[in-house]
Amino acid sequence: MKAKIDHIGIAVADAGASLAFFREALGLEVDAPEEVPSQHVRVTFLPAGDASLELLEPTSEESAVARYLAKRGPGLHHVAFRVDDIRAALAQLKARGIRLIDEVPRPGAHGSLVAFIHPSSTHGVLVELTQADAAR
Repeated sequence: MKAKIDHIGIAVADAGASLAFFREALGLEVDAPEEVPSQHVRVTFLPAGDASLELLEPTSEESAVARYLAKRGPGLHHVAFRVDDIRAALAQLKARGIRLIDEVPRPGAHGSLVAFIHPSSTHGVLVELTQADAAR
């Protein structure tokens, strides 16, 4: 498996206020927001070179991001790595004894598949794997 940084997720309570900083102060372009119903979030991507920032705004109290904000406040949520075959990557990690949050990928933004690795196996960092072509 050869992973590349895809995006950095930032939990926010108010995407509009956060966008003002990233757009106006840093000059980043802003993609259209997208709802991810399975995760109860609205995501907004801001391309930044070969990777993007992803602003995560909860759409319900059921959202893991809502719980994160309630416990820790806004800030860095996760680092996402793009892989060619997410199922093979998860199998490799599981075989190495890596603790997974998702053993099976789930739908993510932009029609992707995503899966999370538990921070206890990644030195305290929530890591997301993402595969752009969900048809695989």
